[in-house]
Amino acid sequence: MDTQESATNSSVRWLVLLPQLPPKPDYLRVKLQRRLQRLGVISLKNGVYVLPERPQTVEDCEWLRRELTADGADLLVCASTLMTGMTDAELRGRFRAACDEEFRAIAREAREAVANDDRDARSAELVRLRKVLAQAVRVDFFDAAGRDEATHSLASLEHPKSEQPRSSAVARAATITPGRTWVTRSGVFVDRIASAWLIRRFIDPKAKFKFVDGGKGYRPAANELRFDMYQAEYTHVGDRCTYETLLETFGLDETALITIAEIVHDLDCQDDKYQRPEAFGIGAVLTGIRQSESRDDKRLVQGWSLFDGLYAQLARAETKP
Repeated sequence: MDTQESATNSSVRWLVLLPQLPPKPDYLRVKLQRRLQRLGVISLKNGVYVLPERPQTVEDCEWLRRELTADGADLLVCASTLMTGMTDAELRGRFRAACDEEFRAIAREAREAVANDDRDARSAELVRLRKVLAQAVRVDFFDAAGRDEATHSLASLEHPKSEQPRSSAVARAATITPGRTWVTRSGVFVDRIASAWLIRRFIDPKAKFKFVDGGKGYRPAANELRFDMYQAEYTHVGDRCTYETLLETFGLDETALITIAEIVHDLDCQDDKYQRPEAFGIGAVLTGIRQSESRDDKRLVQGWSLFDGLYAQLARAETKP
């Protein structure tokens, strides 16, 4: 084999799984296949499975081994690199293809559910497909292309166009006189960063922001509007976070913005109402911003870049035929 190819191939480490099952009972083989499927393994040949070596996959393999040992079986796990017979790129392609197939199935079932006139049936299917999508995303180790389609299809199932007539978000938001000062609590995080992005992007493009300690008892000046703070003009209402309140108040009904609202709600309210699979990654990035930047104005700038990218991706997925 060419030396350069060997060096390239050895840059990726893989976990090779070798289950060892007793002849009986037969149900162990069925149980093993179900567990392996949930881990997202690829079968190299009969009885040999592979996963990319990552902290989560190592932990998953350890839990699987403990479960098999309790049933009288065992699991040998080796960390290895590919040398001959298959390249890393080819193996990554097999993982992506398997995930693409799962994502396409989710998208297809979501589109079929949208056509169902029974709202309760659609709701039940949405709950089921969210769980299926979350599991598929968990084992999407190499960013399969079909994830966008599946996510968009579930958003369409959540907000069918037949029930959500579209309107121009920018036109509806023009009710605010531009250039207001928007006041919120210092130490901005998920809901306040996302709300400030929504305000500047869709409600008041000339908005200025002011941060106050605590916010309780703060009396706004004539040109100020408060959000996500005590007695604010725009804050949590019922189980809705501030971002959701702003969407409803200003009639912002674009599907991409609604999807972001669900992500922000899951992160801010921590009630898993929408179970958005994107929430974990978005939350991790926002946590990194909070930990690395103490100034609120700079947190907003960094957070806005994140939400700009998220909105662009969701809007692009929405316009796909």
